[in-house]
Amino acid sequence: MPTMRYVLLQDEGQLSFVEMPASHAYQLSALNLRLHKEIDKLTADSVPKLPYAIGECNDLELHDASIEIIGGLDYINDLERAFSAIQETAYPLISLLTEIRALQAQLEQWYEEEMDVEA
Repeated sequence: MPTMRYVLLQDEGQLSFVEMPASHAYQLSALNLRLHKEIDKLTADSVPKLPYAIGECNDLELHDASIEIIGGLDYINDLERAFSAIQETAYPLISLLTEIRALQAQLEQWYEEEMDVEA
């Protein structure tokens, strides 16, 4: 069984966890920090709201059913859709999308390899 790590996200007091392969969790945290650093530079009207990555942990035992655990690939796919829908003209959005898509491709490959191992 692969080792997973959880990235804790917070959005206006609401918590959620993104389940990531341990080897890729840091990349999601770093991407989140980079997106927050750059998001204020976007001038489009429909910039997605991003939660903040506030921590990571190896083991997770939740006692509150209202806290969501999101699959890493699902999260990054939603992030890619949200950022690719932005109609930006003043900021080179392509660099942010490139970073999102790079992690997306790595996760797709990781999950594909894991499915091969399990089969």
